[in-house]
Amino acid sequence: MHSVSGRLIHGTSSWSEKAWEGVFYPAGLPAAERLRHYATQFHSVEADVTYYRVPERRTVSAWAARTPDDFVISAKFPRSVVHGGDGAQPDGERVLVHEHVAADLERFLDTMALLGPKCGPLVLQFPYFNRSAFASVEPFRERLDTFLGRLPSGFRYAVELRNKTWIDRPMLELLSRHRCALALVDLVYMPHPAELAERFDLVTTDFAYARLIGDRKHIDSLTDRLDHVVLDQSERLARWSVLVRELLNRVREVYVYANNHYAGYAPDTIRDLAARVEAPS
Repeated sequence: MHSVSGRLIHGTSSWSEKAWEGVFYPAGLPAAERLRHYATQFHSVEADVTYYRVPERRTVSAWAARTPDDFVISAKFPRSVVHGGDGAQPDGERVLVHEHVAADLERFLDTMALLGPKCGPLVLQFPYFNRSAFASVEPFRERLDTFLGRLPSGFRYAVELRNKTWIDRPMLELLSRHRCALALVDLVYMPHPAELAERFDLVTTDFAYARLIGDRKHIDSLTDRLDHVVLDQSERLARWSVLVRELLNRVREVYVYANNHYAGYAPDTIRDLAARVEAPS
């Protein structure tokens, strides 16, 4: 492996894909046992279910009980916090506004605390905001600054932005002040993080966080079963491997999660990237 000082922590975005049965999971494995089996293959997972609802306490306690001591579960903040509700378009009047999000926020953090040392970074995955939500980046940045300042220090946080022009020095300085990571995303309409790294210093705290998301519409046009790779992402993964190695020399941990819609089958995608990162030079 390349000589790096940090630790690569990698896995997939979710463990609940039904098409993985018989491919990743043994045929007939009960749904309740999937996470236990998943944890024999990877040391970490990103829970996307928390975006859609705050999970029950017993659910999160079961996650902890079914995984080994060194397992790490990262999770997304609820949609009510980052999107402002269940509407198709984000509600700029409610996003990150304390009076609207405090109840779900408190419940989410209290529940994730049940993971103890297994709790990985918690991700604020913001949608693309058009001008009807925020007229410009400045009011959003002020809102985010206030919100991050209220968060308890016992967790680690990452912020995902899907407005590419909003990733600038003032935003990165804000994240650095609050010791939050910028979630580095490989998403169809966003610049590859390797390109951002040529323009900015992307390290804003002692860990880095990356998400290989891809192009859902394109993958869905190629397959209706997310159980095999259907798109060659070698070129993009090669760029990722260089960036991840650079980050591993600057931070304690780099978290990387792959989505099925990146290439068709997340387990193979993340294994491919990890092998590239860990390959001898």
